[in-house]
Amino acid sequence: MDSEGLRFAYPQLLFLILPVAAWLFWAFKRRPNAISYPITGFLSQLVPSGHRARTGVFPMLRALVLLLLVIAAARPQAYTASQEILSPGVDIILCMDTSGSMLAMDFALDNKPVTRLAAVKKVAKDFVKKRPHDRIGIVVFGSYAFTQVPPTNDQGLLLSLIEDMAVGMAGQATAIGDSLAVAGKRLKDLPGTSKVVILLTDGEENAGEIDAPTAARALAALGIRIHAVGVGTTGSAPFLQRTLFGDQFVYRQVVMDEEALKRIAQTGGGSYFVATDTAQLEAIYDELDQLEKTEVKVKKFFHFQELFTWFLATAILLVALELFAWRWRPLP
Repeated sequence: MDSEGLRFAYPQLLFLILPVAAWLFWAFKRRPNAISYPITGFLSQLVPSGHRARTGVFPMLRALVLLLLVIAAARPQAYTASQEILSPGVDIILCMDTSGSMLAMDFALDNKPVTRLAAVKKVAKDFVKKRPHDRIGIVVFGSYAFTQVPPTNDQGLLLSLIEDMAVGMAGQATAIGDSLAVAGKRLKDLPGTSKVVILLTDGEENAGEIDAPTAARALAALGIRIHAVGVGTTGSAPFLQRTLFGDQFVYRQVVMDEEALKRIAQTGGGSYFVATDTAQLEAIYDELDQLEKTEVKVKKFFHFQELFTWFLATAILLVALELFAWRWRPLP
């Protein structure tokens, strides 16, 4: 992971810009040396029109030279920072339900009702952002399950693919066992020692070729821990439906098999959580973030490129320009 930026080796020297600005202010405000004599007033009419403008150029030029010298003394540096991860983090697969019931609008973001999937996507993205050193993959499931992205450290890719998730992209039913099997297949050959599946669903298993208890036992045998998160409530839930009279909320019955999810988590050596609103869902992901921590040793490398020579060379060039233009300097 590389990052680029600009810094000053001696930033405290930048405070010298203040006296430079004060000197420039004084140079423009001070009265030039002169002798007061009544009959010389008409002589001002003989002064060329560009005289005053040229008079102000030289203080500006000197102030610019001083400013460039101050910046050069502070040693601006462009840097590239890279880091090497010396120990593996946690390998995590997010199994995310996109079945039809995830359209239920019993969650809220910014005090506005949203679908269950919208709330899950927001919280999942926050979770990903907190774990830059872990490999995270995503398995999407509905009537069937597929790998949306294998475990990766590419946070940009993960965040983009989470945002692109939509209800029904894997069918309308709920194949929990298949999702666990796909996640286990992705994790079993990875070299890390800490492997975790976070299963998130709002329904009961009603599709798939592998039942959830069998898949959970297989993952446990591979040393893969399973956490299960139930989303929403069982019973009547609001769905937004387009009608002849516009969009209206209609209520439908939804069922979540909490007992089955508890058994899956118990078999997988993990924990079971239930979230009925966005705040609970955020708290659960925060707790999962704390549960699945491992020490990661990171070695950082910094490569610096000195930039002060550009400012110093420009200052010298401006001084030479003033010396060359000295003969055009207006007399007092």
